[in-house]
Amino acid sequence: MKRFIYIIAIFSLASCSFLDENPQGKLTTEGFFTNASDLDASLNSLYSVVATSQQQNNHVGTNFLHGDDISTHPASNKQSLREFDQYDVADNNAWMQTLWEQRFKVIKAANFIINNASRTPDVAQEDIDAAIAQAHYWRAFEYFYLVTTWGPVPVMLSEMIDYNAPLVSEEKIYELIISDLKTAEAGCPVTYSKAPYFQNGVNIAVSQAAVKATMAYVYMCMAGWPLNKTEYYEKAADKALEVIEGVENGTYYYQLLPSFSDIHSIRHNKNNKELLLGIYYNRDRHSNASAATDILLEMGGWGDTQGEIKFWYDFPPGPRKDATYFPKLMLKNSISEKDSNENDEQEGDDKEEQQEPEWVERDWWYSPKDDKGDDKREVVAPIFMKSAEGLKQGEEFDYKIPAGCIAYGEKTIQIIRLSQVYCWYAEAVGRAGTGDKARAAELLGKVAARAYNADNMPDFSALSYEDLAEAAYNEHGWEVAGYYWSGFATRARDMFRMYRYKDHFEYRVENPLIEVADGVFRKEVVPVTGVWDDSKMYAPYPYTDSAVNPSM
Repeated sequence: MKRFIYIIAIFSLASCSFLDENPQGKLTTEGFFTNASDLDASLNSLYSVVATSQQQNNHVGTNFLHGDDISTHPASNKQSLREFDQYDVADNNAWMQTLWEQRFKVIKAANFIINNASRTPDVAQEDIDAAIAQAHYWRAFEYFYLVTTWGPVPVMLSEMIDYNAPLVSEEKIYELIISDLKTAEAGCPVTYSKAPYFQNGVNIAVSQAAVKATMAYVYMCMAGWPLNKTEYYEKAADKALEVIEGVENGTYYYQLLPSFSDIHSIRHNKNNKELLLGIYYNRDRHSNASAATDILLEMGGWGDTQGEIKFWYDFPPGPRKDATYFPKLMLKNSISEKDSNENDEQEGDDKEEQQEPEWVERDWWYSPKDDKGDDKREVVAPIFMKSAEGLKQGEEFDYKIPAGCIAYGEKTIQIIRLSQVYCWYAEAVGRAGTGDKARAAELLGKVAARAYNADNMPDFSALSYEDLAEAAYNEHGWEVAGYYWSGFATRARDMFRMYRYKDHFEYRVENPLIEVADGVFRKEVVPVTGVWDDSKMYAPYPYTDSAVNPSM
């Protein structure tokens, strides 16, 4: 899915083109930052680059496929995705090169502001500080993506690209990330006072609470693999608590939405008060609609991802699960098969007069058989519903309309939600083995309250610290399942920091059948083979860069 027109980059500027090496007609350091308009232009340019870096799958993520929640197609044109799903990534992976490039484009745009904006005359110091703070945030954001995807990477702190830059260790990169986030925390406001940074009652740009939440998760990652500095769990809990207390005392306006189905709804797309940080888009396209359940070759295509079966199977029933996966799939009757009992009930003229529907509702595991007894459907797997959008702008998605999903969308990319901060606090308290366990359990209960049915509502209050941590880890995984655009705190990132890729790899190699309904058994269709080694924790460096940088 691709998105167009960036709300925050609302000015018609050539400024984003300073990323090119040829400076003619572009933004350059010399002669710029001479007035307030230049400062605004640089910041809006940064957000334009950020938005572009997130606008489509091959810009923002494939390593999310290491997670146990999500998989892809076994053939088609999904080779780049499939390599990550199989833990067997080639250094010439076509999408990976784009992922790498987009990260450094944002870093370069951020460096332009960090290194030059302070000299802007006739501008309030707080406005300069806010601009520089946001640039520090996005630089930290991208280095976090880099270090959790590739490990040691080159560090660029100027606008110039150094193709001979040495690799910097994970520990040093995390030090840079935390330093940048502390600067962002000091300079980003609680609430912005004007558009385009504040619209529809919500912050569009990076706020103080968003930075604090980001720091909480970064600390959790520092406590996990590969640094394993477990003392950072207490820091993570403290930083998450600052956000939570700010919400409780009214400093921050954020709140949990009452229903999980509201979270990804078009109704709350531009005014979601659970969202601490998002990337907002305006759609200017109404064509190119594709079937939301476009899962058959006969129907003309395939989405990039699908759900993994065991994760779906283990996912607790309730409103959250109902809003995460399609309840039914709309399949063409030409590739479906009528139940035999339906045929038996039809007699004579009645049978001839009845019109067969063009589309029929089926469970995701349904597949008619061909003459050899094989499935007619190429892939049988649960399908995520979170990114589906209405056919018309602002229209709520209805899965019963087969062509009801827009390929060119306006969905806000959700980077951090308040429910995630509750989960992080509870997990950090649990893994630290100290702190207010009762409060952590209470906050985790708020997340669960809208996720479960009454008959399976969990009680976290009596859990040990260790069990509370695992419960929070699982709740967070179910909160974000199948949602990967931001490349931040995905299920895969959780598994990475907890060193759980290995377990999942070995499960996928085994690939056991799962009974998804009475007498119906399914397993993953993307094969995983080989033997685990820790090199699979990271992606290889893109060949195009390693060929010119002797350090890589």
